[in-house]
Amino acid sequence: MVGTVLVTGGTGYIGGELIKQLLAKGWTVHTTVRNTAKSEARLRERFGHPDDDLLKIFQAELLSDDGWAEAVAGCTHLAHVASPVSDTVPDDEDELIVPAREGTLRALRFAKQAGVTRFVHTSSIAAVAYGRGEMEYTVTEADWTDVNSPDTTAYAKSKTIAERTARDWIAAEGSGMEYVSINPVLVLGPVDSDDFSASVTPVVMLLTGKVPMAPDLGFGVVDLRDVADLHVRCLETPGIDGERFIASGKFMKMIEIADVMRACLTSEQAKKLPKRTMPGWVVKLFMLINPPFRSVKNELGRVRHSDASHAEQVLGWKTRAEEESILDCARSLFEHGVVKP
Repeated sequence: MVGTVLVTGGTGYIGGELIKQLLAKGWTVHTTVRNTAKSEARLRERFGHPDDDLLKIFQAELLSDDGWAEAVAGCTHLAHVASPVSDTVPDDEDELIVPAREGTLRALRFAKQAGVTRFVHTSSIAAVAYGRGEMEYTVTEADWTDVNSPDTTAYAKSKTIAERTARDWIAAEGSGMEYVSINPVLVLGPVDSDDFSASVTPVVMLLTGKVPMAPDLGFGVVDLRDVADLHVRCLETPGIDGERFIASGKFMKMIEIADVMRACLTSEQAKKLPKRTMPGWVVKLFMLINPPFRSVKNELGRVRHSDASHAEQVLGWKTRAEEESILDCARSLFEHGVVKP
C-alpha cells in the first residue's frame, strides 16, 4: 500500500532517511523544510528526483501556519518527524516545549483538514523513560516520563508534552484519523553530509577526544535505517490506530561504544578514543566547561533498558546489531570530514 505522504523535517536525520525509503517503495512524498532556498537543491540531488512530482518540497515552520495547507494538500498520510532539539540546556525550557507542542498540534490540525487518514508521530524514549528514581530499570510502551520530576530535562519534557497533547487532541478532535507514535532511543547510523544530527554528538565527542575519559553515561542504541523502516511499517500497516512503539536495541555505556570503535576502526581513526571511564569529580568539572554535559548530569550511572518487543510482535520489526550502527556512523563522519583522523 502506497499513497502520498507528508514528511515534516525533510532535512533532518530521521526525516531524510524516511524520505529515501518511502521513495524507494513508490510513495509520493511531500516534505517541509525551514528554508527552500537553502535546502531544495540539496534534497533533490540527494534523493535523485531533480524535477518531478514524486518529491515536492515546501517551506513551513513549527510555529507558523504559512505553507502547511499547501504541503499537506492531497496527502493520505503524514509522518510528523520535525521537532526542536538541543545538545545544551536552554535558558528557558519553553524554547523546546512550545515549538514541540504547538508544531505537533499544527501538523494534526492541517492533517485533519486535508483528509489525512494516518498520522505517524516521531516521539522519543524521552517521553517514556525519565523522571524515575531507580538507577537501573526497564521501560515499555506503558510507561511515561514524569514531567514534574526535577531530574527530567527540558528536552524530555518537550517530547512528553508533545506526545500527550497529540493523543489528547486525537481523542477530542481526531475522529476519522488514525494516530501512531514511535519512541526511538539514541539514533546512530550513517550521516549523509557534514551537517550532522545532534543524535550522533556522543560519537563525535568520543572520536575527537573531547572526552579524554568516557563519562559514566549510556543510551539505548538503534539504527537510523531501522527507525525509518519502523516509520514505513507504521504508515503502511492497517489496524494499529493508537499504538505506541519503542524503537531500541541494547543499552550501551559510552565506554562500550568507544570500545566497539577502537576494535574495528583504523589505529589513526581510533587514536583519540577514551580507554577508561571518567571519575565523577572530573565529570563535574567538564560540566563547567562543556555545556552539552550539563543536560545529562542526572544521567550519570543510570541504566535505562527499553523493551522493543512490542514492535517486533505487532510489526515484525527488528533493529540490526548495535556495532554495525556505531561503525557505520563513525566511518561516515570521517568520510564527510566531520571528524578528521
